Amino acid sequence: MQGIDGLAAEHGFSGVVSVDQRGEVEFRRAYGLAHRAYGIPNAVDTLFGMASGSKAFTALAVAGLIERGVLKPGTTARSLLGADLPLIADDVTVEHLLAHRSGIGDYLSEEDWEPTDYVLPVPVQDLATTEQFLAVLDGFPTAFPAGERFTYCNGGYVVLALLAERAGGVPFHDLVRDTVLVPAGMADTGFPRSDELPGRAAAGYVTDTRTNVFHLPVRATGDGGAYTTAADMTAFWAALFAGRIVPAERVAELVRPHSTDTGEKYAYGLGFWIYRDGPAVLLVGSDSGVSFRSRHDPSTGRTWTVLSNTSDGAWPIAKALEAEPAGADPAG
Repeated sequence: MQGIDGLAAEHGFSGVVSVDQRGEVEFRRAYGLAHRAYGIPNAVDTLFGMASGSKAFTALAVAGLIERGVLKPGTTARSLLGADLPLIADDVTVEHLLAHRSGIGDYLSEEDWEPTDYVLPVPVQDLATTEQFLAVLDGFPTAFPAGERFTYCNGGYVVLALLAERAGGVPFHDLVRDTVLVPAGMADTGFPRSDELPGRAAAGYVTDTRTNVFHLPVRATGDGGAYTTAADMTAFWAALFAGRIVPAERVAELVRPHSTDTGEKYAYGLGFWIYRDGPAVLLVGSDSGVSFRSRHDPSTGRTWTVLSNTSDGAWPIAKALEAEPAGADPAG
């Protein structure tokens, strides 16, 4: 495999690459700039957006509520939505939403999306709480009957965040922090506002000079957008499969195939992509100024994570790591 340094130079990569084996770091290196206007370089502990990678946190927060008996997989969305979002069918359940099999109309179509598009129909500063997303979610007719097929749906995970808040009586961001991030030891991960980013957070770039601050909600919610570090992702995978976030039996349910009709080389569980040819699990995120991919194989304990503050910067290096022979040196 071509060395990571060579790939990073070839593609102008901006971000962090991390490879570890059972928590022992084999390779962790930063490239490019976190803030281009000021010439501030990325560092190995820089925070990057995860985009849809943090759907796993939503799934785990919901799973924790299921463990406590606050929710059930068969709980209907309607039982907690009341009169809100009337176009969501009455038989749509928590499990349908987790598995992307709900059939609800999605507020964000990715078919013709470009990273430079401004897709939100309300001012981004008006999207700081999960309840405020009701204005974005409403008005989309059912696409197909619940359970009929897999269709990736960002809106479904915002609905899940809303259901979790209403069932648990705790704001979504606090719920994720207390039930996922703290047990996993992810001290640097969270949902900061884009206009109040911590000093170590990288700006996301949709062009050479333009950031994504007007492209994304000012504060992300259930469908993705948390910020994290390479070290925190290593901690996440270790905690997940050690049963420190939810019990091992619940983890097994989340990472078993619930959908194989994905049109991908992967199946889908509940918040996680799953390799068809082995036990490895994958999280992927792509958005304006963000690209993220993290893979963990629980059978070998091997983890790699690629975080980038550009819209597609992570993909060439992630592709090379996917093809990496067992035991290969990622440095080349």
